Amino acid sequence: MARSADGSPLAASLGLTRVADPGERLAGVLPQAAWRLDASPRIGPDEVRIRVDRLNLDAASYRQLSDSADGDGDAIREAVREIIASRGKMHNPVTGSGGMLTGVVAEVGQDSPLGLAPGDRVATLVSLTLTPLEVYDGLERWDGLSEQVPCDGHAILFGRSVAAVLPGDLPVPLALSVLDVCGAPALTRRVLKSLTESAPRGPVVAILGAAGKSGSLSAAAARQAGASWIIGVVPGEAEASLLRQANDLATTLPPPRAGANPPAPPLVDEVVIADAREPVLLAQAITARGGPADVTVVCVDVPGCEGGAILSTAQGGTVVFFSMATSFSAAALGAEGAAADVTMLIGNGYVPGHAAYALDLIRANPAVRALFDHRAQPHPAARHDECDRQPVIGGSMSHSSGGDGHEGGAR
Repeated sequence: MARSADGSPLAASLGLTRVADPGERLAGVLPQAAWRLDASPRIGPDEVRIRVDRLNLDAASYRQLSDSADGDGDAIREAVREIIASRGKMHNPVTGSGGMLTGVVAEVGQDSPLGLAPGDRVATLVSLTLTPLEVYDGLERWDGLSEQVPCDGHAILFGRSVAAVLPGDLPVPLALSVLDVCGAPALTRRVLKSLTESAPRGPVVAILGAAGKSGSLSAAAARQAGASWIIGVVPGEAEASLLRQANDLATTLPPPRAGANPPAPPLVDEVVIADAREPVLLAQAITARGGPADVTVVCVDVPGCEGGAILSTAQGGTVVFFSMATSFSAAALGAEGAAADVTMLIGNGYVPGHAAYALDLIRANPAVRALFDHRAQPHPAARHDECDRQPVIGGSMSHSSGGDGHEGGAR
């Protein structure tokens, strides 16, 4: 394996030895920015090799692949297979995003600081865009119609990578879905905590994409962190119906034992149907239902939502972007053009303790668990942005990620 540009321990721990192009390697290009990675199975002293059994594509990347293939599962599978084969990692060249994976630790380098042992079943908490990856089976067990990809292969983790041992009390697909977006609720909690410590009342929070994975977890985190009013925004009646049912579930469940706290409050206080790409209409809808928001959390996987999030946020407020479709220039210049005094944060997918916190939320919050379980149900093949039937939690509907974002922020 080639050495990094300077051969330093820092360079090795960041994976520079895995950058395949000699010119990029000599220039010190990091694995995420590199075009191709060396996914050979032999590990360095601080690396870990994972036998991969499942990939989880991020929502923005899967939507782009599905739209480009007109929903054809075979074409989507071939596109993902080609990306991995040509780049040595799952790095969508259009969206710049990838996802995460699960597998079993096969080998641990003697100097690895990750605390993993052979046989541990883990999920990686770093992006597939910087994880050396090789698949052996051509993704033949995947129908191309969902974000979770069963596969056989291996991946390499570096000294600075992040991984979590999968919990034994949750199904692997559910745990993977939660861990994929675990940075979103953790950062939402951090932002809310900083506000509630000095404010006389809890902040008003707007969640764009509140029925999705990162959105529902962020709503639960905001409630737990002291939000006084939560406005959940979804793109259509299908997602609104899911969110209302989740609210009903949260408020009607009896206390689990005698003397326990009363039933939880609803996941969100208001459900708003609006297109996040229409800035003025979105801001008007949120303001009419209790806004503007002190904190707006963007968890949608389509471009063009920056202006609406900014206009929906009060002067002096905060916008947290968790979508890989976010444009820095659109956000920065849009805020300037609207004379909006807002702090804008990019969720990078990592907050200390984020994995354990997200898993605890899914265990403790039946409303969020119901939304995740619903999304995990088998669904008929459909365009990713179609949803023309009323969904029922516990039932089945055409799958949609229209209200979901990546999650986890940046993967």
